[in-house]
Amino acid sequence: MFLEIVTPDEKVFEGEVVSASFPGSDGSFQILNNHAAMVSTLGKGDIRYKPEKKEEVHILVEGGVVEVMNNKVNVLVEKIFAEQ
Repeated sequence: MFLEIVTPDEKVFEGEVVSASFPGSDGSFQILNNHAAMVSTLGKGDIRYKPEKKEEVHILVEGGVVEVMNNKVNVLVEKIFAEQ
C-alpha cells in the first residue's frame, strides 16, 4: 500500500509500505493492505511504518488526521517531535 506523511511545512515520507500503525484519538490502530476506507484523528504518540525490504520507522507526533482509501494512506500531522 502507498503511504504519504506530510506536515504543514514538509513531506516526511512517501512510498510503499507493508504496514502502518497510528496513535488514534481513541486508541492505537494498524493499517494493512486492502484495509477498509476510513478517516481518523490522531493523538500524541508514535507512528510506525514498515517500508518494503527495510526496517520499521518510528515518528513521534503531536496529532493529526489519517485517511485510508483504495490502498492509499494519507497522513497530515501537526508536529513531529522525533524520527527514529
